[in-house]
Amino acid sequence: MRRRLVTALVSASCCALGLAPADTALPARLADTGGGTQLITAEAPDYGSTTGTLTWWDLRHGRWTAAGTAPARFGSGGLVEGSSRQQGTNTTPTGLYDLPFGFGIEAAPAGTRVTYRPVAESSWWCQDNDSRAYNRWADPLPADCRASESEHLVSYPAQYAHALVIGFNYHHPVRGRGAGIFLHVNGKAATAGCVSVPSDAMTEILRWTDPARHPHIAIGTEGGATAPARH
Repeated sequence: MRRRLVTALVSASCCALGLAPADTALPARLADTGGGTQLITAEAPDYGSTTGTLTWWDLRHGRWTAAGTAPARFGSGGLVEGSSRQQGTNTTPTGLYDLPFGFGIEAAPAGTRVTYRPVAESSWWCQDNDSRAYNRWADPLPADCRASESEHLVSYPAQYAHALVIGFNYHHPVRGRGAGIFLHVNGKAATAGCVSVPSDAMTEILRWTDPARHPHIAIGTEGGATAPARH
C-alpha cells in the first residue's frame, strides 16, 4: 500500500524543541517506516538532484542499524512529491513505498527470498494509460497496451539485470501519475524516474531483502517539504 512519507520526527516533543541528536539513524527520525524491521532510504541533497545515497537498514532490539550503503541515482528531472507526480517528467517520486516483488534478466542472486520474476523476450511493463494493465508486469503484452507506451524489459540488459518493484502508484493506480518505478542497476546516467545503484549493491540488496520483515523504501531529500525527516 502507498503511504505518504510523513516529515515529522517520531517524538513530537523532540521535534518542537530541536532535540533530535544529529547522529540519530535516519529511520529513527521517521514517523512511519512501514511497520516492518527492514527499511531502505534513498536520500538526495535537494529536489533538483540526480544523485544521492541509498542505505538499507535493519531494526533489531529497537535500534536501526545500517546494513549497507551505496551511491544512488535518481530521475533526470530530479525528485518530486509522489502524490503530485506526473507521468513523463523523468522525476523520482518521494514517499514511503513497499516492494511488491523482484525481477531480472539475470537469475536471482543466491539467497534471494523475495518473489523474483525472470525477464523473458515476452516480458513488458505496461505504461499505457488506456490499458487495463496500466503499471503492471505484462507477459505477454496485452492487446490493449501499446508497445510504444510500455517498456520491453529485456531491452535494458544492464538496468534490469536485477531489480525490485517500488510500490509507487501500484496498488491503486492513478492514470497519468506514472508507471514502472523500480530500484535497479545503474545505467549510463540518471534514470527516467527510478532509483538506481551499482550492480554489486543491487545484488546485496536482493540477498538482504526479507519479505517476512515487511521491507519498505523511503525516498526523499535532505531537507524541505520532500525530506524523509526534518532534523
